[in-house]
Parts: sequence; structure tokens; C-alpha cells
Amino acid sequence: MLENLLGVIQQEGVSEQLFHSLIGIEIEENRIDKAGRLSTRPHPTALGSRTFHPYVQSDFGESQTELITDPNPNIGGVLDQLDTLQTVLFRTLEGDDRIWPLSMPPAVSEADRETIESHFGRPAYRAYRDYLTKKYGVDRKIVTGVHINFSLPDPVINRLFGHYQDQFDHVTAFKNALYFQLAQNMVLNRWLLTYLFGASPVAEKGYFESMGTAPLSGPARSLRNSQYGYSNQPADGVGAGIYQSLPAFIETLEKQVAAGVLYSQAEFYGPVRFRGQKALPDYLTRGIKYLEFRVFDNTPYTSNGVSRHALNFLKIYFLYLMVTPVPESTLEADLQAAERLNNKVALEDPTSHTIAEQQGRQIFDELHDLAVKLAAHSEQLTALDDFSEVMTHPELTPAAKLTKHIKNGSLMEYGVTRAAQLKAERTGAADLLPVFSRLSVRAQELIFRAVQLGVRYYEVRDENGESMLMMTFDGMTQVVSVDFLPEEDATTYLKRLFPDLPVPTTR
Repeated sequence: MLENLLGVIQQEGVSEQLFHSLIGIEIEENRIDKAGRLSTRPHPTALGSRTFHPYVQSDFGESQTELITDPNPNIGGVLDQLDTLQTVLFRTLEGDDRIWPLSMPPAVSEADRETIESHFGRPAYRAYRDYLTKKYGVDRKIVTGVHINFSLPDPVINRLFGHYQDQFDHVTAFKNALYFQLAQNMVLNRWLLTYLFGASPVAEKGYFESMGTAPLSGPARSLRNSQYGYSNQPADGVGAGIYQSLPAFIETLEKQVAAGVLYSQAEFYGPVRFRGQKALPDYLTRGIKYLEFRVFDNTPYTSNGVSRHALNFLKIYFLYLMVTPVPESTLEADLQAAERLNNKVALEDPTSHTIAEQQGRQIFDELHDLAVKLAAHSEQLTALDDFSEVMTHPELTPAAKLTKHIKNGSLMEYGVTRAAQLKAERTGAADLLPVFSRLSVRAQELIFRAVQLGVRYYEVRDENGESMLMMTFDGMTQVVSVDFLPEEDATTYLKRLFPDLPVPTTR
């Protein structure tokens, strides 16, 4: 139903706007102590309440931190914010805590499991969390990763809709079709991202045993993206076939929740989630707002867990997925075959050529053709060229690079060393917030404390080009000049700006 979509995009001249589609990042990370064991410390006291915090949350375990950026049309902007959030987190860690740099958790003992099960600071989620513990076990639930959120500009959707009004009753149906075709192609080609970004070659001692499964005989590309990783169970009935259509997706999830097979729609761990509505049926009437891609392993090779190079590639790759037609006549079989292929690629020897290499070469040929047609930026073209080389040189993949650090089937020594390096780099920087080194110390302190307490911040400029900070909490917005901040500490100033802002009592 989206015939000649690429041609329409070219005709309307909206390539540049599409390159500025919104990107947001959610990254999960485990806190550890200096020996590499999961931290037994509670969520850092100086951070604001998780009941409202927009940037810093925790997940299944108290030691499992999640950082969430705002959506941003610019890759540099979203990475700058992620860097700021990471810096605030590192500088707020208590004791000898640091961040484990890998998706697969460090070695977990039985005592660790008992501690995780018995310590949980979010009472509202306790029943759900107990259910997950019983169904999946602790180890699989503390596997971490990077989620990329993606949304198309509404003005572009409206312009494109003008060419398809005879096929769709309203713009919401058209927008859903764009997002759903993108999601379907993502699932059909999931193996490619598993190959390019897989960085979880081994599981530490106890992981497979906790599942009642024998350990693998050697390293893999991405255990996290395999049947042994963060995924639903086959009996849940929500495999890749759920993506046949949006109505089928909604019907299947509702049926499984009603039958008690799934606790709620939040228990769906598929590679793509649809976001923007609380109730599933509302996606049909109110529309998908954005997509959440959940297939990326944390990479230890960048301090933020995800690279600028990767995001430049992904922006054009997502557009490729959106404009590529889906083979409707064989879709169900293709989705199931794609799920099996992804699992095979995920479990391949990471230093070997993938069984899907020829298919990958064809995709990159098509990507380069698309990039030329859409007049992609030089940075995007460079990313395409570099990842194209990775496609045919498995030794360049993150998983293959990590195999050099495996000792006796373990990455514990590497993970502990890398965690110490990252902490030293963050806490040893001359500026409190290196991204804002051009601002005064007082301005950096204000942003730092705002992030800690859960106040949203945006750097803006007034009509004279003066740098300003727009800060928002609980529906109230205040704008302040970074060059004329009062002579008072950041916490007192924020409380004056937002009288209802809770300030945690430090231990």
C-alpha cells in the first residue's frame, strides 16, 4: 500500500527533514563494586525519586540503572545529553561503585540472586517483579542493552500523505503504515544488526546453569540477541509472526494478556515496540508515536555505550527499512524464517563469516543506492562505507574484538578493568560536565543538580543569541540566563524556582 514511497519522498524533497527524524536513547547498565560483583548498595541517594525522574530510572534489580535521553533531531545533541547523564551518574555513584560495561551481567552467585530478589525500592512494581523472577529467573532479567527510539517528523508525514489519500482514510492510518512497514523490515533483517552490533560473546559462570542449560562450547556473536538472552519464552506465543499486521499484533498481545500467558503488554520483549499509547487499541485510532528498537548490545568501546558512527548508520538504515516493500504473500513464513536466521547469526563464532554475508552485501548495495538518491551527508556515507567493510570482515565486529579479552571462557577480568577505566575518565575530568565546558562552573553545577533531582533541562538562545537554560518540573517551566545566575548553591536555587521539587535526604 506504500507503492513508490521513495519516489514520493524525492518528489516532495523531504530527504533533509527525514535525516532529522527524532532519535532518543535508553541505556541499561549494571552497577558493580570494584571486584566486579553486582553492587549491594541501593539506588544512589542523591538522585531524585524514580516515581517521576525523567532521566534516571532503575529496572529489574536495584543495581540496574537506566538512563533516558530526550528525543533529538541531531545525533550530536542526543549524544551530548547521554554523555551528560552518564557523567552525572558516574559522579553520583556511592562508595566504590562503578558501571559494568557489557550487556551480559558479571558472574552472579546464589547470594547475589537472593540479594536482588529481597532488595527492591519500587513497591508499585513489586508484584510484577516477583512474577518475572519466578518465570525468567534473576540472571536473564539483568541482561542490559541499548534501546533506540525513532520518530518521523509529523510535517513530513502530512506531506507524504497527500500522495496516498486514495489508499488511507486518514493520516493516522498512513502514519501507522509507515511505522509498521519499518518495523516489519526491521524484524525481517534483524540478523544484520545482530551481526554488526553484537557484543555479548560469553556468559559468566552460573548464567546457563540458572536456566538449566548447558553452557555453549565457544563464544557467540550476541547471546543477548539469541534464544538464551533477553526474550520471551516460546510458549508465550509472541514470536516474530506477531508482526504480520498492526491489528494482528494488538489482537495477539491482548489475547495473551487476557489468558494470563503474559502479565501485561510490558512483558512483550520483541525487537520492536510501538510507543505513544497506553491502551493497545488506541494505536489504531490515535496512531503510533514512535518506535523503540531493542536489539543493541552495550558496546564497551565507547564511554556512552553507543557510538556516533552507529547512529549515523542507523538513521539512514531506518529510512531504508521504511521505503522497502514487504513481501505480503509470504510474510508469515518470512517472519518466522527471519527469527530463526537471527538466532543462528547470534550464535555463530564471532570471528567467522556469517551465513548471511551475501544477503548483507546486497543490503549495503541498496543502502548506498538509497544514500545517493537522498543526497545523504558525508558523515552518513562514511558510516555506510565503514559498516559495509565490517559486513565482510567479521574480525572488525565488536564481538570478535571482545574474543581477544576472553580468558577461560570469561570476560570478568576485562569487564572489571574497563569499568575502572571508565570511572577514572569520568570522575577525573577537569570540568564537572565536559559537554558544557564552555559554560561557567556555576552553570554546570546547576545543570548537574537539575539532572540529579529530575528537572528537565534544555539549552536555548534568546532573540539576542544569549545562552539560556529552560528548565521544567511538574508542568512548570523556568528560563534562566547562564551568565547571570545568583550567588547561591544549585539546590537552593532550584527549590526557589520549583518550590514543590523534592530534595532527597542524604545518608
